[in-house]
Amino acid sequence: MALHTVRAAAGRLGVAYSTLKRWVYTGNVRTTRTEGGHHRISDNEIDRLLARQQPERRSRRTVTDVDESLAGLSARNRLPGFIDEVRIDGLLAQVRMRVGDHSLTAVITADAARALKLRRGDDVLAIVKSTEVMIARAGHTGVPRKRARS
Repeated sequence: MALHTVRAAAGRLGVAYSTLKRWVYTGNVRTTRTEGGHHRISDNEIDRLLARQQPERRSRRTVTDVDESLAGLSARNRLPGFIDEVRIDGLLAQVRMRVGDHSLTAVITADAARALKLRRGDDVLAIVKSTEVMIARAGHTGVPRKRARS
């Protein structure tokens, strides 16, 4: 596992040094610190960051075109994106994908993840079919307020 300076990693990622440094300080980039306190970025982390770039930067077939096998599927909430990370542990797999500026996490069986051959950077389609939707307000404490009687 090769370690790169922040400046070298920024060059490989195609971003400015100051941008990558900011990502390091905000915790968006995983680094290793040297004895002198300098940040070093691994090849794996650079690959992870490259996978987060928008799919149109990569030349591969997109899943936005409706596939023949999905034509008969009743679910209409289809979200095109790409895989950010796949973690397989025991019977389950956690698949984190990027849909536009948002991150979506799905927990599926490890067998399904292996059968689909899911890898970081792959273009995928999240199909949402749910019987429940939960709604919350930002900053809401969950304690009901008393209403004034009229």
